[in-house]
Amino acid sequence: MKAPAFAREPWRVDRTLTLGVAVALALQTASALMWAGGVRERLAQLETRAAAADSVNERLARLEEHSAYTRAAITRIERKLDEGG
Repeated sequence: MKAPAFAREPWRVDRTLTLGVAVALALQTASALMWAGGVRERLAQLETRAAAADSVNERLARLEEHSAYTRAAITRIERKLDEGG
């Protein structure tokens, strides 16, 4: 007597690779490489911005120092005007 059609077969791993799986794997690999390239480009842009921000911070520090000296000079001038006037 033949086993019914709905009988379970033992689980097994098949070593064949279908065209659909190969194409899907190739597309996923290509997508991952494109994503990695985009991340690399974005990182390069962020590094460039960070380098530019460092120079801006340095100039800002110099301007603040110059502003402090100017403020001190104005205070001395006002004091001399008040003493003389």
